[in-house]
Amino acid sequence: MHEEIYEPPIVLIVDDDIPITEILTVVVESLGYQSLVAFNGQQALDLAREHWPALVLTDVMMPIMGGIGVVQGLREEASARGIAPPHMVLLTAADMWPELSLLVDALISKPFKLHQLEQLIHRFLPSPASS
Repeated sequence: MHEEIYEPPIVLIVDDDIPITEILTVVVESLGYQSLVAFNGQQALDLAREHWPALVLTDVMMPIMGGIGVVQGLREEASARGIAPPHMVLLTAADMWPELSLLVDALISKPFKLHQLEQLIHRFLPSPASS
């Protein structure tokens, strides 16, 4: 009998603010998902090419490449691979850019409440325990 090994979905966390990446990592992993962390958009795209995420939580404003570049780059990569892009959530300071909601699955304002973040993750990913 061949037993299938279950790999929990990957959540790619992209933010240049280290304390925020640490908080997001704790939340993601406490929910039973794998986390990958990048500190700018270029790192995020490089990581995503190696370990395709199911969900991306990305800051909008970062050095080298911001969150919009991450969204566009992942869409292009998904199209080139012939696969669906990951779910994408932009983390924004206040509600500075409500029009960005047209580009992604969701926006969450900083500072965010942990239960809001958990609800968003559960909205886009199956519970690891149910797989």
